[in-house]
Amino acid sequence: MKVLIIEDDADIATNLYDYLESSGYEVDVTSDGVMGLHLAVTQHWDAILLDLSLPGVDGLTICRKLREEARRDTPVLMLTAKDTLEDKLQGFVQGADDYLVKPFSLKEVGARLVALIKRYKGQVTQAALSCADVRFDLATLTVERVGRPVKLPPKCLQLLRILMQSPNRVFGRAELEAEIWGEQLPDSDTLRAHVYTLRRALTAAGEDDLIETVHGLGYRFVVSDADPS
Repeated sequence: MKVLIIEDDADIATNLYDYLESSGYEVDVTSDGVMGLHLAVTQHWDAILLDLSLPGVDGLTICRKLREEARRDTPVLMLTAKDTLEDKLQGFVQGADDYLVKPFSLKEVGARLVALIKRYKGQVTQAALSCADVRFDLATLTVERVGRPVKLPPKCLQLLRILMQSPNRVFGRAELEAEIWGEQLPDSDTLRAHVYTLRRALTAAGEDDLIETVHGLGYRFVVSDADPS
């Protein structure tokens, strides 16, 4: 799991880094708002710990740009000394998922991170994903389309899960590659080949293609507004 810490208090940043790294996370830290925004939108993260008062670009602006301009739904846990209801509401309005007031317990940070990441990855209560006429059983890793079994290799299952968890959202190539292959990034044609394999499997009986290539951006699982699922 990759976590980005954007925090200008060196002591707090160090404590967070040490605690999360010892908990098994891959962690990166920056104290500058401009660099924090750059890292947030150009790399894949499972969660972001975001301070409000930052040099260069403040935390609220980072969160807003992450949501509205970069179209990223990465979980954001805001860390701040501001504790009024208005401050919290403003954070949520700009796209924060959770809020912790300083000083905080590192164990509480860890617990909230786990909850945010599980919810983001659809691991809380979902036993299956259903989009359009495709059903993905997350427990058995079996896929059906209109009741027809769809056989997929492991990487294609991962790809389908990611796309189905956020239907109609466009996932960038780099984001998908990082999520599926981690640090061992594939060559330039590997993701394209897996998308092709996924498409062939889902349309083998003549069904419509639900995987859309958004040229210059990436891929998405298309679900029409009229689809009840």
